[in-house]
Amino acid sequence: MKPYTRAERISMKIQQAITELLTKKISDPRFEMATVSRVKMTTDLRLASVYVTVFGGEERIADTLAGFKNSKGFIKKQIAPQLGLKYMPELRFFTTIHLIRPPEWMR
Repeated sequence: MKPYTRAERISMKIQQAITELLTKKISDPRFEMATVSRVKMTTDLRLASVYVTVFGGEERIADTLAGFKNSKGFIKKQIAPQLGLKYMPELRFFTTIHLIRPPEWMR
């Protein structure tokens, strides 16, 4: 028996594929300080929640999420062949908020 469920394996593939896209194929400046931190799939493999860590202020976070939503179709088209699924899951992007602030001892 495999140690991970199919949804978890597909989640890992989606995370790797989107990360590769961000580093190699997408040159949008909105994605410069963004990393894919986690992907969570439903058990029927129809919906993928992509959690993105964005470093910067609230404006940068909003711009980055808008960029992901605008390029959702391109991302799906690029990663679909790598997944080998009958249906490409719907991608929904969420953020894990990290604001860059210097530590107390540096102030």
